Amino acid sequence: MSIQTSEIQLKVNDKTANAYLATPQNGGPGVLVLHAWWGLKPFFKQVCDQLAEQGFTAFAPDLYQGRVAKTIDEAKAFMEQNDFEFMSEIVKAANTHLASLCAGKIGVIGFSMGSGWALAVAERNPDVSAAVLFYGAGEADFSKVKAKVIGHFAEVDEWEPLEYVQEMEAGMKSAGLDVTLHTYPKVAHWFVEEDRPEYDSASAQLAWSRTYEFLRKNL
Repeated sequence: MSIQTSEIQLKVNDKTANAYLATPQNGGPGVLVLHAWWGLKPFFKQVCDQLAEQGFTAFAPDLYQGRVAKTIDEAKAFMEQNDFEFMSEIVKAANTHLASLCAGKIGVIGFSMGSGWALAVAERNPDVSAAVLFYGAGEADFSKVKAKVIGHFAEVDEWEPLEYVQEMEAGMKSAGLDVTLHTYPKVAHWFVEEDRPEYDSASAQLAWSRTYEFLRKNL
């Protein structure tokens, strides 16, 4: 499928934020893509391209305003320096922009840090009907979430302990959410990111096939 890509500037209060848009030729349901703590590195733009090839309009805001961490230490430093209030405004503006491009339901995909933002989007927006979490858990008022949820987690993960993931799952289920969490054995955090040493192609392929099927069913 042929796709179109473009760099977008979002108006966020009195500032601007960059974002990346990938659209299929005939348009398609919207999916908001929220990056991990590295920033909007090429991999996350590639995710948008792949989603567009699958028939979705994919939109990824840059929560770090151009900065990209190459190491874990750099990423940790970015997390400490972040203006979370401004990041929250960027996420809101991105969701509003995506909704203006697509009629109907919207999906959201978050990676690690982005999973927390994905849950915040789902909590605030009842029109979000599908949420995908990649190796990131988070907290929200799950009673306000209308989305179905799928998650992909490493069985042993030093960054996201399984107990915390299970706690989140229990909270979602007690709020009546439709949630399916998959755990992948013998992989580490960031296992779907092709530019990371933790990348595991077999698990990544399985996670993506489950994700595309989930999005097609719910958007």
